[in-house]
Amino acid sequence: MDYTMKLVYQSNYWYNEGLEKARIRDMSGAVTALKKSLQYNRANVAAMNLLGLVYYGRGDVVEALVEWIISKNFQPEDNIANDYIRKVQETPGELEEINQAVKRYNQGLQYAKQYGEDLAIIQLKKAVASHPTYVKAYQLLGFLYLHTEQYANARQVLRTAHKLDTTDELTLRYMHELNQLRKERSIELKNKESDTKQTVTYNLGNETIIQPVSSNFKEHTVLHTALNIGIGMAVGILVMWFLIMPAMNSSRQKRLNQQTVAFSDQIATQKSQISALKTELEEYRASSEQSEDAQETAAAAQSSYEILMNVNNGYRARSMSDAEMAEELLKINPEALGPNGKEIYDSMTGQIFPSMCGKLYNTAKQNFQVANYEYAVSNLETVTRMDEGYDNAGALLLLAQSYEKKGEQDKANMTYQKIVEKYPDTTAKDMAQQALDAQQSKASGTEAGGTEDGNGGTEAGDTEE
Repeated sequence: MDYTMKLVYQSNYWYNEGLEKARIRDMSGAVTALKKSLQYNRANVAAMNLLGLVYYGRGDVVEALVEWIISKNFQPEDNIANDYIRKVQETPGELEEINQAVKRYNQGLQYAKQYGEDLAIIQLKKAVASHPTYVKAYQLLGFLYLHTEQYANARQVLRTAHKLDTTDELTLRYMHELNQLRKERSIELKNKESDTKQTVTYNLGNETIIQPVSSNFKEHTVLHTALNIGIGMAVGILVMWFLIMPAMNSSRQKRLNQQTVAFSDQIATQKSQISALKTELEEYRASSEQSEDAQETAAAAQSSYEILMNVNNGYRARSMSDAEMAEELLKINPEALGPNGKEIYDSMTGQIFPSMCGKLYNTAKQNFQVANYEYAVSNLETVTRMDEGYDNAGALLLLAQSYEKKGEQDKANMTYQKIVEKYPDTTAKDMAQQALDAQQSKASGTEAGGTEDGNGGTEAGDTEE
């Protein structure tokens, strides 16, 4: 009892730590503390509910729903998690908007990996517009702004991410990088200003002249003025002779060239617009297919979690028989479960499946002996779903024999072949191989017995064994 109380106290300590961090928007620290709290006491409903709220505050709505569903199954009544789930489900279009935001984030991530920064930024801006608390989307958008040297936009996005989670390591790292780039730019500007101070600027007519500072330079002297006028006249004559006259003669050709370039630009622009429209169309199609897949996956995960929790509660309360629990566990897709759900699933199947396999296997043997092959197949299929290699593949062997007795020879042969390939070190493998060889010999004998020779007789008919 002392040991149990210590675990409870330790779990409550980390829960209080997570609560304090959540109050100051230290979401990353709160997640770490609350996970430690649940390590000490997995049934700490308050910690699960708070962890779900922290996830929700960071924009990770799917993770939040998982925590609340688990909490609801630990404490079905008087649990605030029911209100949280109902609020999310009752808000019109919220789940769909969140799902679309996640899809846009994943699409933006793919574009970024393929060096399509502009397309990635468009997707991420749409994601944060529809899901304003999505920290991961803000972080990736800030990184892309940094990469494309849009520092003002990067600073604004990273500030928003920092307000949502004040201690996220990735956000702080990007902000530090932005400050370093800002310092480097200020140093470059100072160097340019120092270079500018080493020159002198003055106006000559409508022109601005920039000239290095010289200690021997004297302004408004008669010699310099006359020299500048003479040089200007000479340059004007040369420009008139070598540039303007040939330009007048070739003006018609230049106009034709300009028209050709304009037409080429219009064609290139139209091609670019058509390509962009095709890309957007393919993107919408892919997004629609991915959205359907994501909805099916989420539905399968929720169904599996609810079945698992119901079986777990029934097992604890002894309100369900082993057969009922085994039947429900077979409906679960283990791949849709998270680490905690997979651990509970493995524990339940490890306690229920072995005994049920034994009962059904013995019943199937009795069915087989009295030629009730229909029930034998049904019981053995259930056994092999729970444990395919049960009784050193004996269940699979009896299933194949039952198929054969029922006249389903193709299923029998496929089951025999599975035994040969997957269970080579068992006695069942030898018997399965013998059955396959017998079928092959029977098929060969049938083909040979039905083949006629050139004289109208049968080749096998004259052969004696």
